[in-house]
Amino acid sequence: MRRLIAIGSVAGAPGVTTTALALAAAWPLEADGGVRPVVVEAGVWGGDLAARFGLPHSPGLLDVAAVVGQPQPGSLLGAVRELPVGVRAVLAPSGRGPCTEAVRLLGGDGGVRVLRGEEKDYGSVLLDLGRLTCETQVLAGVADEVLLVTRGGADALAHVYAQASDLGQARGRLTLCVLGECPYALSEVSAALEVENVTRLAWDAKGAGVLGGTRQGRLQAEGFRTSPLLKAARELAERLVEEGQGGPFRAESLAGVLRERSIR
Repeated sequence: MRRLIAIGSVAGAPGVTTTALALAAAWPLEADGGVRPVVVEAGVWGGDLAARFGLPHSPGLLDVAAVVGQPQPGSLLGAVRELPVGVRAVLAPSGRGPCTEAVRLLGGDGGVRVLRGEEKDYGSVLLDLGRLTCETQVLAGVADEVLLVTRGGADALAHVYAQASDLGQARGRLTLCVLGECPYALSEVSAALEVENVTRLAWDAKGAGVLGGTRQGRLQAEGFRTSPLLKAARELAERLVEEGQGGPFRAESLAGVLRERSIR
């Protein structure tokens, strides 16, 4: 069965879709027997990739969700499209209405069964949840791993600190991904937010531009011209595959800042 990895944020737009695309582009294929991962746009506010790359959104998320209750709902792969950046994805239209219901259906037993596939199905599904809501938290709850994307400033980390309890049981499978610059050591962030696994994803304008559809080209996950963003994503993907665990730390200064901001 396929591995499910949920990717979301608790506030703003810190780069969840970019992170999902980078992970898919850099995913080590040997981990899944050569099967490339699939990004599924599963946020309640709809998707960005169809408009970003000038592609139709059907077949896509709505088509998958519409048949999850049938005895033979078909394969998730029937709704996959190939993006110009070399990533496979299931696209969603813009707009909250239909996507909210589609996400709700995917979080049920039938939807999870379609996402995971049969016992013989290999691969990884990267669920782009966008900003977490009650509907997408259900999908996070059934995922094998949860990646919470945030920027590294105190304000962004304060939102994570204030809302991390909403993740419930998913916290035991949580990796905090700090995208871009951060004035704090990762050990300090880990201790202050009480999140064991914290990693930093480098940000580079070229890599983000290609994944965002504003620049032409394909990104290399390995080699001399590797994008810093894809290099960091590759390291994270390998850690996820190997189920590496980081150790707990203690720190006070950032913890104090977060506690102060959470009660304002």
